[in-house]
Amino acid sequence: MKNSWLEGEDYYYNEQGFIVLTAKYHSDRGYCCGNGCRHCPYAYKNVPEPKRNELLSLVNNGKEDTGKKSGKAGPAKKEGPKDTLKEYSFFHDVYDVVRQVPKGRVTSYGAIAAYLGTKLSARMVGWAMNAAHNAKPKVPAQRVVNRNGMLSGKHHFATPTLMEELLKKDGVAVKNDTVVDLKKRFWDPLVELSL
Repeated sequence: MKNSWLEGEDYYYNEQGFIVLTAKYHSDRGYCCGNGCRHCPYAYKNVPEPKRNELLSLVNNGKEDTGKKSGKAGPAKKEGPKDTLKEYSFFHDVYDVVRQVPKGRVTSYGAIAAYLGTKLSARMVGWAMNAAHNAKPKVPAQRVVNRNGMLSGKHHFATPTLMEELLKKDGVAVKNDTVVDLKKRFWDPLVELSL
């Protein structure tokens, strides 16, 4: 497996500016990650039900280009102005979790990834958070920090100090770009959102 991705070969950007991994990338990886990726060449084998059936019906009805026919991946055929928003999206699942983080609490990229069943995808959660400023309804992105409580995403805010300012407004103390008393403030979705 390659260490670096090539735009156009391993991924492309969709209409919303999100990274979409190609069928070639997935084939090179050799397995279904279970995230419901648009170009999964493995028939969404590891995606939990009922989402798997929804994805398969999109593909079987010709509404989604999985990159299988021509071997090339490309944007899905347009069904309407919001066609990609109706489909399963890892980014949207991340945003749904982050919107539930209470004021005065923080969580981590890894904790969100673990809750979504993709423990090794903390970096993908980071990509989602980087794009969160476009999400509607609004996502309280300041409440996601790295595993040590550091404000590692602060440079993706309008100003380098905005993340800290928003956290302080939420009642979270920050010192040297790190959340004070992380153990007390940490919100684990695996614990807090369990049934």
